[in-house]
Amino acid sequence: MTHQPVPFAQFVLKVHSRCDLACDHCYVYEHADTSWRGRPRAVTAQVLDRTAERIAEHAAEHRLRAVHVVLHGGEPLLAGPVVLRRAAESLRAALPPDCALDLRIHTNGVRLDRALCELFDELDIKVGISLDGDASANDRHRRFADGRSSYRQVIAAVALLRRPEFRHLYAGLLCTIDVENDPIAVYDALLALEPPRIDFLLPHATWDELPKRPAGAGEHPYADWLLAIHRRWQEQGRPVPVRTFDSIHRTLRGGSSLTESLGLDPADLVVIETDGSFEQADSLKTAYDGAPATGFDIFANTLDEVARHPGMMARQSGLAGLGEECRRCPVVRSCGGGLYAHRWRTGAGFDNPSVFCGDLMRLITTIRDRVTPAAVPLPSGGPGPRLTDEQFGRLAGGHGDGATVAALAAGQLDLTRRLLAAVGPAAGPAWQLLTALDTEAPGAVDAVLAHPYVRAWAVRCLRGDGAGGSGEPAADLGGLAEIAAAALIRSGRGEQLAVPVRGGELHLPTLGRVLVGGSGQALVRGGPDGFTVRAPGGAEQVIGFDQPAGERWLPVRRVAFAGGWSVALEDLDPQRDSYRRPVEQRLTQEAFADWTGALREAWELMLRDLPQYAAGIAAGLGCITPLRPAASGGQVGAAARQAFGAVGIARPATAPLLALLIVREFQRVKLGAVLDFHDLYDRADRRRFQVPWHDDPSSLEGLLQGTYARLAVTEFWGTRAAAYDGVGGEAAEHARRQLARCRAEIEQAIDTLGECAALTDSGLRFVEGMRSTVAPWWQAPVGQQAEPAARRAVEVNPADRQEERSVPMVAGG
Repeated sequence: MTHQPVPFAQFVLKVHSRCDLACDHCYVYEHADTSWRGRPRAVTAQVLDRTAERIAEHAAEHRLRAVHVVLHGGEPLLAGPVVLRRAAESLRAALPPDCALDLRIHTNGVRLDRALCELFDELDIKVGISLDGDASANDRHRRFADGRSSYRQVIAAVALLRRPEFRHLYAGLLCTIDVENDPIAVYDALLALEPPRIDFLLPHATWDELPKRPAGAGEHPYADWLLAIHRRWQEQGRPVPVRTFDSIHRTLRGGSSLTESLGLDPADLVVIETDGSFEQADSLKTAYDGAPATGFDIFANTLDEVARHPGMMARQSGLAGLGEECRRCPVVRSCGGGLYAHRWRTGAGFDNPSVFCGDLMRLITTIRDRVTPAAVPLPSGGPGPRLTDEQFGRLAGGHGDGATVAALAAGQLDLTRRLLAAVGPAAGPAWQLLTALDTEAPGAVDAVLAHPYVRAWAVRCLRGDGAGGSGEPAADLGGLAEIAAAALIRSGRGEQLAVPVRGGELHLPTLGRVLVGGSGQALVRGGPDGFTVRAPGGAEQVIGFDQPAGERWLPVRRVAFAGGWSVALEDLDPQRDSYRRPVEQRLTQEAFADWTGALREAWELMLRDLPQYAAGIAAGLGCITPLRPAASGGQVGAAARQAFGAVGIARPATAPLLALLIVREFQRVKLGAVLDFHDLYDRADRRRFQVPWHDDPSSLEGLLQGTYARLAVTEFWGTRAAAYDGVGGEAAEHARRQLARCRAEIEQAIDTLGECAALTDSGLRFVEGMRSTVAPWWQAPVGQQAEPAARRAVEVNPADRQEERSVPMVAGG
């Protein structure tokens, strides 16, 4: 192997090597490997601390933004709360401050109780549960050593995780397939437990130990079992992410897989055993005795050494690491040869197709045929609209009047329609209703599709990933039923639609949230004066269009101000977590009133001091999502590349700072919309640029975004400094210092952009537009001390302005 090893980002940390169940399909105790017999039962504090140091060392060396650690076993709860606390605290203490920790525990659930849930809440440990379906399916394999059922205890554990105070800890359910179990009964039993995600695992097998294939089960029983569930899942609008299905959908579109058992992505997982030994993936225990061993351990070896182990390199070699038969296969980029362990055959090693090859072929090709849309009737016309030269010039100058921003909004609505056309046909009745409404009540459809988080949802579906890339479950097609129901209600038509209930709640984009209880699906019926919701249990609620908030109805709250701006404080939409920052939950009436007052003052300031920005905000900014304040107390504002018309803000202490955050973040929103239809730079350019406002180098798009945002910030402080012309005092000096700093930053950034050969002609014109707008502020007096101090603060060595980095460009910077 000649490729460079991929850094590890996923770590399975064994905290106990024994188990309190005797599952007969367990790869640890019932398959070829016997190394567990010589392991310490529980991990020691010394091993935990050294493991944390090794992971932190690796994260720092490779500048990892996040690592994912699963506490595992055996049964990890046997380790007890003291060991589990030590593991979490050691990891968090050791990791670099800029590296996030996604910490989880995977358990059979038998010992999970309230005290442990409270511990996991304190330590931010998410909990995954192994469960094979209903009682009869689960007890086929998951029993105690004396033959007793474990089902009752596991269901009690899941019930704890479903409680409101612990729901955020619930990571999902893992089910090992047994084709003698009824697939629909298994799926329905799991779905009734409202998991955030379901993961179906093929039973571990090799060419030496073949998987069972019951008589009369057909040629491809594992594919048929999964396809029965897939059809039901599709018909229900994909009410929950299912990792196998989501991975196939993603890889069929050329995306990455969510699991090592599918796709060609390099494996980035390593196991640390209770004695500190580094091992390859646990699944290799099914191949032969000692198969996962590396000969390395945390005390003598670094993770970089482990990554260069031949076995690790083999699992990172993609297509080149597969045999000739697999490389010729038409679905190899989805299948990836299957799980590495499932290829084992004595005498031939791993250079074989998966023992489940035929099942994987049938599964992938059938899903491909099911989800390929035959028609996409929702969009119309040609490519999305481009701006006129005059409109482009206004935006290049940082502003953009109401008509110009409305043109951006029209382009974004067209793009959202096209994204929905790529997602929607797989959603069945919801898609059919939405396309019918688009003909009969297009205004109602547009009102919903223009909501910023509809596009965010569609992009998540197409990518199949989570909110900001943090490991959370993917968006699901149940969202299309919510969108169609909201459009139905707005149309006033008397039809009905089944909509998924999530955590006892029914979400209706742009309208609000209905608390219905239970799980499954609710029936929503429109009407001329409101709508009716029939809960899964049969109870009905009638909600009028003007009905105020109540015990079971939480409407989206909007505020309108003189001067033409109406904005929703969006604290309900589940897709609002698009900012890689924690969002506030439903605001209390007092907090909502505080927001309203602050927004009114901020809007009046914008109208008075920043009218050229205010016009565009009135035309294009329809949502503000309240974010949680930063622990440091600093200002928090954010924009999402896929959510035109919305910004996220943690309400600052003063109205002027709120105005500053609004204009700054809406600049990013506008530029993102421009970039959707205008090439300002060569998107193949992967250079990183030193920027004056933070230490880490930025992509070219990030530099553009930061510069465009600081254009508004410079004008904000310019107007504040001008208001204090001839006036002394701390407030006046602060405004002048801020203006000096901002214009020094933006001058340097614009110079860097102007020297960049990757800009297109349109990009150069855009940069010159920014330069012309900020030029008058370079002449504004700021005092003899502020100017040199600002230039010293942002001074960057010109040789460091452009730094070559072999990293992918991130949209939005």
